[in-house]
Amino acid sequence: MRKRGWCAWLLGAFLTAALAAGCGSGEEAGNLERGMELIEQMDYENALTSFEAAALNKEDMRQVYRGQGLAYMGMTDYENAAASLEKALALSGTAPDNLDYDINYYLATAYYRGGDTEKAIAVYRAITDLKPAEKTAWYLMGTLELEQGSTEEAQAAFDSAVAAAPNDYDLRIDIFCSCSRNGADELGTPYLQAVLDDDSRKLSDFDKGRISFYLGSYEDARSSLEKALETGGAEAASLLGQTYEALGDYNYAASVYSTYLSDKQPDAALYNQLGLCKLKGGDYQAALEAFQAGLSMENSMSAQQLRFNEIVAYEYLGQYAQAKLAMEQYLSLYPDDEKAQRENVFLQTR
Repeated sequence: MRKRGWCAWLLGAFLTAALAAGCGSGEEAGNLERGMELIEQMDYENALTSFEAAALNKEDMRQVYRGQGLAYMGMTDYENAAASLEKALALSGTAPDNLDYDINYYLATAYYRGGDTEKAIAVYRAITDLKPAEKTAWYLMGTLELEQGSTEEAQAAFDSAVAAAPNDYDLRIDIFCSCSRNGADELGTPYLQAVLDDDSRKLSDFDKGRISFYLGSYEDARSSLEKALETGGAEAASLLGQTYEALGDYNYAASVYSTYLSDKQPDAALYNQLGLCKLKGGDYQAALEAFQAGLSMENSMSAQQLRFNEIVAYEYLGQYAQAKLAMEQYLSLYPDDEKAQRENVFLQTR
């Protein structure tokens, strides 16, 4: 049976976004640029200080308010984040530009994280009203509708996303995972099955393998992903390893991850998967080393997962002092992680 934990959750705040264009140059824009650099470093309080200085210096105020919104989001202060982003939008021109859409995506995230899902959906709908082919907004809208229990509305949004990008298999997998995560497999499965039914002959081995994997057809996935391993990169290695895990062969799965990491190039997400595999196999020290190897890679999108799993590995090893210290650091970076908060309560009893 497919395990829903393998479907990635894609509604994060995207706080590692690239620095916005149009910040100015030289001394005049220094505070604004410094604030964005501090956001990338997750130093949100000092980022706010820089944005306050940028405002006093009369730098680009739309960018200043946007930066403040991102900093407040990093601090999980979603009310102030939304207020700042709304101020940024109030300074927009009569015709929406790319920065307006960027701000709106962040605003929807702030509304959602702050508990106002209906407002977030309204933002996505406003985006699609202006840009009917905006597949990401349709996908996110559908995901939130599904969370709200509005299955028909979710399907309509997902259908619009697929209509905008019919050959985007990443999008179809994201839709499938959203459905699976919300207990609506019967809604999500056809989006992937249609690809195998209609496009099977023209599919690459990698695409055929990964779609078979998510559908739970592990023998078919293994056959295709083995062929795709040389050209499919780290994702092919990860999915092939997870396929072997699903088939119960943890040792071979670990060898797939390790071989790729030693023969190809380091990959933080693959180190994370190797560590999880080692945890399942009971080799907790090797798991810890894999998570730490992943963490040694800077600017990784897997950093949060790696940090949390490092804590778990410390716990399995009985190294509770290290686990508590790592948890303290983790919660300073991700204070709204409810799972980590519950785990921290357990740790305090050790």
